[in-house]
Amino acid sequence: MLYKLFPRMRVRPLKEQLASRDAFIYLDRGMRVVGWMPPQHKCWRRVYALWSAVTTVVVMILLVLSLLVSYIKDLSSFTAGQFLTSISVAFNCFGSSIKASYTFAGMKRFHRAKQLLDRMDERCQRPEQRQQLHQNAAFCSRVYMCYQVMYSFYAASTFLAGAYSGRLPWKLYNPLIDWEASNFNFWLASFVEYVWMSSAVLQDQIADVYPIIYFLTLRTHLVMLKERLQRLRSDPQMSEDDNYAELINCIVDHRLIIEYCNTLKPVVSGTIFVQFLLCGVVIGLSIINIIFFSNFWTGLGILIFIFDLLLQTFPFCYICNLIITDCEQLTYCLFHSNWQSADRRYRTTFLYFLQNIQQPIVMTAGGVFIISLGTNITVAKLAFSVVTFVRQLNIAEKFS
Repeated sequence: MLYKLFPRMRVRPLKEQLASRDAFIYLDRGMRVVGWMPPQHKCWRRVYALWSAVTTVVVMILLVLSLLVSYIKDLSSFTAGQFLTSISVAFNCFGSSIKASYTFAGMKRFHRAKQLLDRMDERCQRPEQRQQLHQNAAFCSRVYMCYQVMYSFYAASTFLAGAYSGRLPWKLYNPLIDWEASNFNFWLASFVEYVWMSSAVLQDQIADVYPIIYFLTLRTHLVMLKERLQRLRSDPQMSEDDNYAELINCIVDHRLIIEYCNTLKPVVSGTIFVQFLLCGVVIGLSIINIIFFSNFWTGLGILIFIFDLLLQTFPFCYICNLIITDCEQLTYCLFHSNWQSADRRYRTTFLYFLQNIQQPIVMTAGGVFIISLGTNITVAKLAFSVVTFVRQLNIAEKFS
């Protein structure tokens, strides 16, 4: 049933001839929904530009302003749990707006990256290589849908927990609806908040999942390059000219991979930098809310929120660690290939390639932090520092 609704989550047969860009189909659809990817047809671009302007103003700007106004206008009416939930969401919404702006500004780079992937796909002629492309497309589709489910579940659980307890889920400022006037107005205001926040959650989800999908696809091509390096001069039927041509093709493949990373680096760097700055503080505030002020249902929504926050950084940091390991293995695969008996032209080019391939692909956040599991753990420790600070000052007991 699930595969019938989302057929691209299944590994497609080789006869369908998928490409690397098929891994981005669900992601691209999400970007079109939030107004970031205009249609190819020129007639619809003006209409779509209006939709992009609406989503930008309503979600990126008005939502943050609504949270700020609610603090100024209704701060005295907040309970401690409501305030911590709202301030955590406010921090995340502010960061989400910045991340969404980076992502929206990087659409031309995504298009360029797909063109580079098309060039890499030209070298994938073997059945096992085509199979790897198909497996990557299916896995990336599953990753996107997992993020979709978890982020949507957070919005739905917070909405239901808040609405059934008789309070607005996020207490957004909405001058159009007096939610205290009647029960109908209360549910209408709650539903408007849910739709409004779900739009922001979708933008946040796309900004969080695109680095994972783009760099999972990169890993697929790194793995295939390792296999090509291992096969260098292993076929006795190939002439020295053919072996040399294959070495040159591997050099071109490596350059395309480096260009692909350099194309995406500015966008990814800004996105992950914002996540690192906010993740520890927001997780710390959420943990305090769970320990001191939440009941079962609100605590469930906060736990999902924390899990979604961990999804913002941990998977991509893990992928970056894998890419660093892949780069080291590229060097080993090239060095242990059958090059000793080659002619001088081949060995000269081989040594040049060996020197260049030893440079690892390292992603940085804002040009400051190396994106790795070590950095992610360091950032996560900040959450426990926030909890310890609150415990020592007995702040929570004063509001309970």
